Amino acid sequence: MSALPVGRHEEGFAGVVEAVRERLARTGTAPDPPAVAAAARAEGVVLGATDLLALLDGVGAALLGAGRLQPLLEVPGTTDVLVNGGGAVWVDDGAGLRRAEVSLAGEDEVRPLAVRLAAGAGRRLDEASPYVDARLPDGTRLHAVLPPLAPDGTHLSLRVPAVRRLGFAELEGSGAVPAGLGPVLRAVVAQRLSLLVSGGTGSGKTTVLQALLGLVPAHERIVLVEDAGELRPEHPHVVRLEARHGNVEGRGAVGLDDLVRQALRMRPDRLVVGECRGAEVRDLLAALNTGHAGGAGTLHANTAADVPVRLHALAATAGVAPAVVDAQLRAGVDVVVHVERSAGVRGVAQVAVVDAEGERAVVVPALVRTDRGLRRAPGFGRLRERLGPGPLAHLEGVPA
Repeated sequence: MSALPVGRHEEGFAGVVEAVRERLARTGTAPDPPAVAAAARAEGVVLGATDLLALLDGVGAALLGAGRLQPLLEVPGTTDVLVNGGGAVWVDDGAGLRRAEVSLAGEDEVRPLAVRLAAGAGRRLDEASPYVDARLPDGTRLHAVLPPLAPDGTHLSLRVPAVRRLGFAELEGSGAVPAGLGPVLRAVVAQRLSLLVSGGTGSGKTTVLQALLGLVPAHERIVLVEDAGELRPEHPHVVRLEARHGNVEGRGAVGLDDLVRQALRMRPDRLVVGECRGAEVRDLLAALNTGHAGGAGTLHANTAADVPVRLHALAATAGVAPAVVDAQLRAGVDVVVHVERSAGVRGVAQVAVVDAEGERAVVVPALVRTDRGLRRAPGFGRLRERLGPGPLAHLEGVPA
């Protein structure tokens, strides 16, 4: 018999973990301490107390978690763990992406891991269904793409859910909401203006919208409709609806359009549709035009001014004409809150208003964050009309 190498990332340890995992998987045995110890002995490995604890963690991660990626996911502050084709691992722990010390052993390790995680989310990942976007049981967001769509090998992306939800006051204190914008955004929520939160991937859209929803008065009922549940606002009355993908035969799917119709029958005071990436933008616009003031949603866009063009592009995939999008945008959305990520720091960069140029909808910045603080932009007057002078009085002297 040999002693178990102590050290999670040593090749010998990884080999023992895989051997024990396979033995337990073949017998359908739960990875409890006696079973793991017995399986290790059967593999000719001597276990001390420290070794057993390490092996328990490793086997548990291999059977139920993300394998050798699991320790990275458990580091406080981690938001993303990414695996490129070939096994290179990258981590974002709040300061931008960096190369992780651990690497996976190429396609032979990455693909089985992606397939197992997809199965754990109740989804299929194989040649017939070569990509998946799903949520794992612990809330982690999974995305994976197989060859030949990814010629260099299977790509795996894991987005870690926030362990602690940041409230609006915390965003103000951290500078994510610049000084002076707090009263403005509080007034937007209090006066039931409908809003979109726009921004790039990983810019903090969900965090900002979640914090804003926490400002909704406690007596109001919030109904959330999402493709993959990410919003967890600190509010006493939240109802969550989540879309369902079809099974392996393509049956049983329930889309956002169905859920929006159901939500309208649930007496919502605030109807919120989570992030739209395709034709479901039609459902977002429809939800914001149902007469329920104070609705909200999130959208990918490079700047607030790009929101109409982005909506046109997404709505085109659903066969919705630009003129219809413009009409719905003008009627259903009052404010766009744009968030950006710069030098690893995420926060609100612009507050803009939806306006019209003839029949076209335009989004005009009203307040813009700069290196020197806030400045007023052309939409400031229109924002004042919608909020009244009170919430903006402290910004009248801010330079344009």
